[in-house]
Parts: sequence; C-alpha cells; structure tokens
Amino acid sequence: MATLESRLVSIVGDKTAKVLHEHFEMSSIGDLLRHYPRRYVVRGELSDIESLIEGEEVTIFAKVESTKVRRIPGRKGAIVETIVTDGRATLILTFFNQAWREKDLRAGRQGLFAGKVGVFKGKRQLAHPDYLLIPEGDDVDAAIGDFAGRYLPVYPATAKLPSWKIAQCVRLALDALEEISDYVPRELLDELHFPDFMTALREVHNPTSAEAAEIARQRLTFDEALLMQLFLVLRRNEVRAATTKNRAPRDNGLLAAFDSRIPFELTAGQTSVWSEISQDLASTHPMYRLLQGDVGSGKTIIALRAMLAVVDAGGQAALLAPTEVLAQQHHRNFLRLLGDLAEGGMLGGNSLGTQIALLTGSMTTQEKRETLANIASGAVGIVVGTHALLEDRVIFKDLGLIVIDEQHRFGVEQRDALRERAVEPPHVLVMTATPIPRTVAMTIFGDLDVSVLRELPLGRSPITTHVVSAFSKPSHLDRAWQRAREEVSNGHQVYVVAPRISASDDSDLQRFGLTSEELSRARSLMEDEEEISQKSPMHSVEELFPQLSSGPLKDLRMSPLHGRMPSDEKDAVMQAFSRGEIDVVVSTTVIEVGVDVPNASMMIIMDADRFGVSQLHQLRGRVGRGTTPGLCILVTNVTEDSLSMERLKAVAATTDGFELSRLDLEQRREGDVLGSAQSGVRSHLRLLRVIRDEEIIADAREVAERIVMSDPQLETMPHLKTEVDKLRQEERAAYLEKR
Repeated sequence: MATLESRLVSIVGDKTAKVLHEHFEMSSIGDLLRHYPRRYVVRGELSDIESLIEGEEVTIFAKVESTKVRRIPGRKGAIVETIVTDGRATLILTFFNQAWREKDLRAGRQGLFAGKVGVFKGKRQLAHPDYLLIPEGDDVDAAIGDFAGRYLPVYPATAKLPSWKIAQCVRLALDALEEISDYVPRELLDELHFPDFMTALREVHNPTSAEAAEIARQRLTFDEALLMQLFLVLRRNEVRAATTKNRAPRDNGLLAAFDSRIPFELTAGQTSVWSEISQDLASTHPMYRLLQGDVGSGKTIIALRAMLAVVDAGGQAALLAPTEVLAQQHHRNFLRLLGDLAEGGMLGGNSLGTQIALLTGSMTTQEKRETLANIASGAVGIVVGTHALLEDRVIFKDLGLIVIDEQHRFGVEQRDALRERAVEPPHVLVMTATPIPRTVAMTIFGDLDVSVLRELPLGRSPITTHVVSAFSKPSHLDRAWQRAREEVSNGHQVYVVAPRISASDDSDLQRFGLTSEELSRARSLMEDEEEISQKSPMHSVEELFPQLSSGPLKDLRMSPLHGRMPSDEKDAVMQAFSRGEIDVVVSTTVIEVGVDVPNASMMIIMDADRFGVSQLHQLRGRVGRGTTPGLCILVTNVTEDSLSMERLKAVAATTDGFELSRLDLEQRREGDVLGSAQSGVRSHLRLLRVIRDEEIIADAREVAERIVMSDPQLETMPHLKTEVDKLRQEERAAYLEKR
C-alpha cells in the first residue's frame, strides 16, 4: 500500500512519472492527488452528432470513417483530421502536430470521443478531444458503461498529458492508497458538516454526485485555509512570546518636542491608531503590526512618531523602503519635519534631537562607511534605506523598531533578516498603501495585528478621474494636453506616466509589483491582446518626452524620470520638481509611492489599461495632496466594450481604495494575490481563493485560534502538527535558498 509521501514512479512507472514531474512538478502521490479537477463532465449523456451545439461539452460513441494528415503550407507541423460517424451524421476531429494519431485512429475503430464542440468553415468539430478506443473484440456496452454514466473529472492538462491520462493516474493512486489518519479532529468535522479526508479525496476525484463533489471540495479548501491560519497564528504567538525592552517615549523628550512643532492635528483615525501602537511600544513583548491605509491617509507621520518614541527610549529605528526615490523622499521629509531635532550631537542641533541617515546602494564607498559607523555607534537614531539595509555589514547598536514601507514589495524573509540585526527582539511596523480586504489581510498578514486608517487628513483635496480613448476620440487627448498647459499656467505641476522606459525595453514592467508569471503575461499582452483596437506600441518615457516637449507641451519646463537614471539624477529631478522648478515630469512608475509634491495637481497616465487597478489608484494618489483639487486622466486605446475599459471606468468611478482593491483581487490570479505570503504556506494552496472563499477563511481563522488557545503546541493533535511543521520547513528552506 502507498502513502501520500510515496513516489509517483511506484504506481505510474518511470515514463509517466517523468512527464508528470516535467509538466506539473509532481513527485509524490500526494502531489498528484492535490492536482484537483477544474470541473466535471457527465459522461452518461452521450450525444447524437446531429444534435451537437457549438460550445457544448459532449461525449459521442462513433466509428472512425477515415483519417488523414494534412500539411500546413509554409509552416512546420501538420494537422490530423479524423472523420467519425455514429451512423447518421459525421464529425471532424482535429489534432495539431500529432501525426502519430494517424496510426491510432484507423478506419473501423470504435470509441468514445469527448470534447467541446467547435465550428470551422461551417463544419462541426472537436479539437484535441479526449477519447477511449474500444479494443477489437471487447464488449462495446461494457466499455461504454465503464466510460460513461458518472461524473468524470476534467483536469488541468497538457498536450503530452491529457485529462483522461491524468484521471487514469489518479485512479491508480487512489486504489493504491492506504487509509490515512485524518488530521482534523472528528468532532470538528461533525461541527462543520465535512466528510473525513479519505472520503473527500475520493469524492473530489471520482464523485458519486455533484453535491458530493462540492462538499469534498469545500472540505479540502477548508484544510488549506486551516493549515495556513494555524501556521500564522502559531507564528504570531511565537513572536509575541518573546520579551523585549519597553520602548515608551519619555516625558518632555524628542517625541514631545516634535509634537509641539507640527502645524496640524492628527485625525481621529490617526489618534486611534497611535493609541494602539503606543501601547505596543510600551509592552515588553515585541509589536508586530500592519498599518494599512489608503493613499494619503497619513501613515508616514504615525511611523515617524513611532520611530521618535523608540529613540526617546534609547533605541534606534530603521525604515526599509522598496526604491531609492521613496527612501530619499522619506529622508528629506523627516529632515524637513524635524529641523534641528534631526541634528542631535551636531553644531546647532537640538539637545533633544537625534541624527537621521540615508543608506542606499548607490552611495559611494566613503559615504557608506561613514553612515555604517554612525549607525553602529548609535549616533544615528533613525536610518532610512533600501535593500542596502539588509546587508550583513549593517550593524546597529540597539535596533528597537523596524518600519517596512510598501510591504507588498518585500517578502517575510526580508522582515526576518532585519529582525536578526537586533540585540533584543525589535518592534515591527509594516505599512501598505494598498488597501487589503479583511480575508486577504487574514490570509497574507495573519501573523500581524492590523490597524487601519480610512479617513484622509484635513487639507487633502478630492481627485477627479476621467477615461480618455485616444483611438476613438483623439480630440479628447488633445484636450488633456491643453488642460495640462492650463494647470501649469495656474501655477501648478503635472505628472505624465508611461508604462516603460524605452520602446525596445520592458524592464520597467517589473516596477508593477508583479510576480514573474504576471510579468510574462504582461509581456504577452503587449503583442497578443485582442482588445487593443489600435496596434500601436506602448508609450515609453524616452519617446514620449521629446514628443511632448516639442509638441503639445512645448515651452514648458519638463524633465524625464525613470529607474535607469543614476540615483543622483533621479534625486535632482524630484527635488527640482518639489521646489517648483519643473512644470511637467514624464515618468515611469518610480513615482508610484511616497512622492509628495502638494503643488502637483494633474496626472496623465498613458496606456492606463496596462496597469493594475491598485497601481492606478496608487499613481493618482500623487495629485490632490495640497489645497488644489486633483485631476487624473487615464488614456487608453482599448475598445469601449472591452473588459479593460470596464476596469478603467471602475477606477474612475471611485476613490475608495478598499473597493478598488477588492475589484483588483477579483480580476487577478490567486498566485499574484498570495505573492506576499510565506513560501511554504503559498506552495500548498491549490483550491483556496481569498475572495470567493471569504467565509471558509473566516471559519478557519476562528477554528485555528480556538485550537491554539486550547493546545498551543498541538500536542494532542500530532497529525495536524505534522502538517503545519511541513509548512514551516518549506518556508525555512525557501528562505535559506534565497540567502
């Protein structure tokens, strides 16, 4: 008998095991049985060829009338065309680049053929159908009975490994599998009305009814959610079980001096969130908190106050930013807000003050050496940096707080890399301006406490968004450029955003914050998207800048800005723009987060359909940051009835980041949504969908907390503990692999 850990080769043979591994990365029986069906077909509903309707999934019993191989003129490969008949009508079967099927599908052979009905040149056909040929001399009725009359699974498949072949492998695995002890307690299954694990596994692959298949899928989806939530709850408890220094600010110290200077009052939301954070900092257990808030909700001022509180208590704070532009922006803002309080120990500095340092990869060796020495000595109380902060040579005297900005750009292992630099466990504050629906936060950041800022600070202005079709209504784009000139003439400034740096380069697509798979899809969209009615290439900064500066925006003070510019040049452009010395910046997405220029009132986003919903929301959040209302123009070439246009109109219709975030997640694949999740946790997900399965995730979280509360080490549930430990091992292995 086999177990879930048994090697696939033991039941399917070397050849098939090799194909399963190459195409689906399967090695064990457990891997195969977690390759779940996408849907089911009722094979008993055998169709007459005459009654076939385009688009339907059908199964027919027919005899091969003829088979021929037709070469494709001017191209490699061939098409196999087989004509089958049920005695009353004929149907064409087509197979591309599979000439070997000519010998398989000989005239006179009988079989069952299943697939989706298509129409080509007025004739019905099945393209690449699954089929089962009945051996000559066999009982036809028995063969049909074995193939039809039940719900048969349709699996994610490939040309070399069709669905029916995978189904055969699954049946072999289920037949060989020994009984498995259920790792979910029986009383919990009864409470949730779920079947046991073995029943669920058999029903999801070989269901006795549609209802049984659905219940089995729910049970297995719940398993994924429960293991993830147990992993996160246990991780959260372990972090909080550690002890650390009380980092509450001292009376009449640095934080109090800063508060007396800021020219605005905290909003009610900021005050409430600060109360949560200050209580955490005053605890002897480390804070581990996610601060999420919409664009411009005032997260940074809360983070700065937390860092000042820790410095007050004798510690140091580090802020990790994903880009140099954002790190430099934070550094400049902190210096501006603190004034002489950022010159502690320096001539003219305030006696209550500290020093704030910047650490990035583009700094000179001498600059880095001096900064690292000041960090190690404790002279620098706050250091703002990029990934350079994660280097082994960065040594802190007493790191008390880590702030991670734009968490979706970093993995959990990078959080841990900084935590390891502290003498005692530091407090951790994670920030994101990408609003996260409740179950997504529960799934990705389930090991963090969550604080939410929903209201905008006083003085922020509303943003109006319009969609402009450059293809069908080019005059509207002309009007957008005219409006940009009007904004500049009124003393304001404008951003123009393009999706790439140059026409021949797509490296800047990586700034979309996408996974490598999503990046591949974005590249393919450049060439293949059918929605694009005007087949023009995407705009680039290097092409758009000269076009605008010599055309519709002629005589305005303009500058390009993109990720391949030297760091000092990028910084010089942003500082000049901040000082009002540049009217228009033509940029890539390097200005997506953290850039704060209150005088910028308008943004024009070219090829807006190429950006995600949340990214468009992030980008337009760069305007309307002062007293002047913001205007955002989304320029596109897609057709009015396309899904992309529908998405852009949804962005234009609301500025509620939480509503847009939900829309974004509904349109994205699960791997992208969970891209920030721990490696081990992410790898075991096959069925779970964070939007569709909200109720299951919420139930799993409640159950996980209940289990851990009654049994913190899972000692009474050894099988469940084993499964969670597997996730921990996978996470640790992935982390070590990246170091």
